[in-house]
Amino acid sequence: MVWAASVLVGVLGILPHPAMADGPKVSVVSPADNDLLQMLSASGVQATRYDAVAEAIDHAPADSSLFVLAGDYPAKPTPVDEVFFQTAKAKHLRLFVEIPAAVPGLKLGAIKTTDWERAVVASDDFGPSLPKLRILAVHDCHYLPTTTDHPMLVEARVAGFDTAVYGLPKSAEPLLFEMNDGRWLIATTKLSGFIEGRFAPESAWREIWPVILKKMLPPDSKLPELKWSPTVRTSFSESDSLAKDIEQRSLRRAARWYLQAKLLITPGRNDLVKKALASNGEMADTPADSKDGDGSLGILEGYSAKIRFDGSQPQRLPVRTDCQAETAMVLALDGKLNAQPRSSEVSNNLLKFTFETSGACGGDRGNPKHPAFGHIAWGVYSPAWYVANYGDDDARVILSTVLASSANKTSAWDKYVLRSLLANLRTTGKKGFRGDRIDMPALAQYGWKHFHDSDIVNYAPHFESYLSACNLWAYRQTGYPEFLEKAKLGISLTMAQYPKGWRWGDDIERGRMLLCLAWLVRLEDTPEHRGWMMSVANDLIATQEKCGAIPVRREARGGFFQIPQSNEAYGTGETPLNQTMNDPVCDQLYTTGFALLAFHEAAAVTHDEKLKQAEDKLAEFLCRIQIRSEKWPTLDGAWFRAFDYGRWEYWASSADVGWGAWSVEAGWGQAWIAATLALRQANTSFWDFTADSQIKSQWDAVQAEMAQNTGGPWKE
Repeated sequence: MVWAASVLVGVLGILPHPAMADGPKVSVVSPADNDLLQMLSASGVQATRYDAVAEAIDHAPADSSLFVLAGDYPAKPTPVDEVFFQTAKAKHLRLFVEIPAAVPGLKLGAIKTTDWERAVVASDDFGPSLPKLRILAVHDCHYLPTTTDHPMLVEARVAGFDTAVYGLPKSAEPLLFEMNDGRWLIATTKLSGFIEGRFAPESAWREIWPVILKKMLPPDSKLPELKWSPTVRTSFSESDSLAKDIEQRSLRRAARWYLQAKLLITPGRNDLVKKALASNGEMADTPADSKDGDGSLGILEGYSAKIRFDGSQPQRLPVRTDCQAETAMVLALDGKLNAQPRSSEVSNNLLKFTFETSGACGGDRGNPKHPAFGHIAWGVYSPAWYVANYGDDDARVILSTVLASSANKTSAWDKYVLRSLLANLRTTGKKGFRGDRIDMPALAQYGWKHFHDSDIVNYAPHFESYLSACNLWAYRQTGYPEFLEKAKLGISLTMAQYPKGWRWGDDIERGRMLLCLAWLVRLEDTPEHRGWMMSVANDLIATQEKCGAIPVRREARGGFFQIPQSNEAYGTGETPLNQTMNDPVCDQLYTTGFALLAFHEAAAVTHDEKLKQAEDKLAEFLCRIQIRSEKWPTLDGAWFRAFDYGRWEYWASSADVGWGAWSVEAGWGQAWIAATLALRQANTSFWDFTADSQIKSQWDAVQAEMAQNTGGPWKE
């Protein structure tokens, strides 16, 4: 970041540009790179910097302003004592002191850290635009616990999107408060690291700092316009003009993100990842070195939403098979369309890892005599992940591998794809539903025929619809009737319950369901099938915002994926990003990427202008909100899960225990955003692009393998 308004001068630090010589004058104790110091100087405030508190208090003119900012955060409090405050009072100084070692009349505890707590406005000081109970993020906050009667900001575990809807808990502790008749502001944490620490929402902090400065500067001072740039931001504003090839550029940036995100596992890190996952660890710091893997050892899941005080984000370690294949898909398309040989190489390596070297298709899943034959493990190395067989995760492995194989012009993975298609088909019940997951012990105990013959219904498109899409695609390629029959029955029963009978009944499910409906019309274009497709599509379009966003419209229903119903529930389960139906937030993990693909496939089969316009709007929106960051190349080119299209920044209720607002997933919606941009670039659809698949050539061999188990319980 360039700060043209300041230069270093001797031991005292920063003096203003001559054009700003009439600005307010303040004294600051801080490192030279402190965010607040830099912002003050860039905004025209004449900031004289000191390294030592004693020197600053001696030199500060009477009745002036002194900022004493945290220098050893978060390890140590700022070294101020009672003598410091006595001197400040005698000189009538206005003080802003961060994380002080001592304050007269206050009992300060040892430094505490936060987990699910957020900052909350606790007074009327910030005006009507930031009223009491407004929620803010001071990421990875380290603070000194104390008590005070009238705090301006507090730290508390609260539920809500913008507002702490259940009020403040008794455990709330002050972060900012006044003393000495308002002449002193005491911050129990480092608020001055708001740029480095990526405090959010940024727009709220642009209102907070003027209030603080107004209290700190002389009454006759003209408050300057505060200037700073966030280190992580959107690629474009809502109104910026876009280049004609913006989608190609966006795809290229997404592919580069995969290659530079330090998620591709290197040989030097492989054993550490395996060891951590074997003990059910799921997070680790990003490696300091600049090495990236080549895909032969897989890719990690992504980045956690937990932003650290320095702005970094820990990585999520799980080695998920869906993320392997979906990453391979994006890189394969980038390699083909943009002539990027490294992308193609890493793509092929990731698929070889997925199917042959990771173990995801090995063990009992690779034994034709076992009921689990053909399934693909949810993840490897971790017992909790290896045991599970999710139908939806397998479906996305199948679809992304099919698309990657067509781009890479290879049939090397066809037998594994066909095994998985048939394994999931024979564990799908008579009514066309498979259920959320079937774990290995259940398959061994009951055999696959138990599930094949069951009467299970599961009106949950998030878990069922992509397997239906797989079955429709498989029928087109093989002609095997059961693929079509089960897909049609499951879709028919699901649409009979639309929308109130669906598990969630929101746009997460609409965006997922629309794909299989579009492909059903491909196979059987009947008035009923087209009516189902257009009903879901029109309802999805009806919620689309002018900017192109598909908002989260999750209601507070019971069951899984629940909006927090209390402050205590915040951070205890998987949750949507909203708190109320009116929160202006969209979800790139679960909704927009899948909706983009669905619009694309539906428009391709219908040539409907309304569908095409919705697709175009959504594609443009996603190009605009793609992450841009020079400081954090490990984020640049990706998409965060959450985006607040009202503020045009990354913000939401980040209550999800694993995949919060600022999480970045290698697979899922992010991958399908990039893949659909690639299909648009190639002027084709998934359905047409993969039509030449040679998977049918594997039919006899794979059927012979599948026949080695007749469906009963496993007997060693």
